Amino acid sequence: MLQYLQYSFFWQALIAVVLLSVCSAVIGTYIISRRLVAISGGITHACFGGLGLGYFLGVSPVAMAALFAVGSSAAVESLSHRYNLREDSAIAVVWALGMALGVLFVFMTPGYVPELNAFLFGNILTVSRADLWVFGAYALLLGLFFAWKRHTIVAVAFDRDFAAVAGLPARFISYAMTVFVAVCIVLTIRLVGIMLLMSMMSLPIITAEIFCHRFTPLMLLSAALSLVASIVGLFLSTVVDVPCSALIVLILAAFFIAARIFATIATRK
Repeated sequence: MLQYLQYSFFWQALIAVVLLSVCSAVIGTYIISRRLVAISGGITHACFGGLGLGYFLGVSPVAMAALFAVGSSAAVESLSHRYNLREDSAIAVVWALGMALGVLFVFMTPGYVPELNAFLFGNILTVSRADLWVFGAYALLLGLFFAWKRHTIVAVAFDRDFAAVAGLPARFISYAMTVFVAVCIVLTIRLVGIMLLMSMMSLPIITAEIFCHRFTPLMLLSAALSLVASIVGLFLSTVVDVPCSALIVLILAAFFIAARIFATIATRK
């Protein structure tokens, strides 16, 4: 297991899971607090439309997925604010449209699309140094924005209407955080894949909620859980030779079950 530490690709994967754990904890705590878990699924599946269009046009699928992700996130906020459409309904529209366009463009693309499996299921060992620089820049920007608007973000996460009535820039925070969610999803697709991305953004936070309910402790505990699961999953994948992303999610699910059992036993005493 430890012999893999001499390879640069393994160190790059290790750094990637650390960045992923921190970013997904911040983003996941926000969307869980706002009860918008479905938005990550909606944007994730909307990205599939961008991937398909990228393959069809012969341009970067990741760049097109980013455009689709940001566009779909803005569309959800616009539909819910301007047209009084419920957010879950707006997410359903974006979800369905993105998947339909993705299937259409992939079908129309001549030949076989071998890289598609990497986006669907993820392959963290293919992360390059350029990917790490981009992800690192994103993590820094997210951290600076959170430090700048922490109190407003927390207020909007728990009660956006109250934050707006109180004179806080609730709409700006909603749009900004939704864009951050979209970009995080695009950057994470190659790490864990479309199929498992929602688990990375929800399971650690749901587990942490068993023990704490305040925003900052919840975010820190979920980051720690995600970090442990990601590192253990990465090293364990070298032993059992199965996809790292699947192991990470299984470990996170095991954490949740163990935490729920512990909480149940503790309340009975």
